Amino acid sequence: MRVSLHPTLLRRQLDSRLKKLTTSQPVLAASLVRITKFCGRRSCRCYRGEKHVAYHLSYKVRQKTQTVYVPVDLLEEVRSWIDEHRRLKRLLQEISQLTLALVRGHAQARQRRRGRP
Repeated sequence: MRVSLHPTLLRRQLDSRLKKLTTSQPVLAASLVRITKFCGRRSCRCYRGEKHVAYHLSYKVRQKTQTVYVPVDLLEEVRSWIDEHRRLKRLLQEISQLTLALVRGHAQARQRRRGRP
């Protein structure tokens, strides 16, 4: 992201990103993990090498990893929730960079107004 040095442009960029912070769907801070399982029954297809596929959510609670099974019919919806979290995380990072640039440039802008180089 390109950060401008002019305070007015910084504020304009900051305002536009703040407007994008709203969301219309749930947000999920987790990772989706694809797992292949072997059940062990001799009559099952996994015994011949074609393993069962399942999806789990992986997330941290008090420094420990927790997992939750994701049903197949909820899979696409869960993916969109994770994508929404990633979008918001990127947006917050941009907002933070713009705010820091605004703070850094404040002293320089004040000196320019006084006539100092």
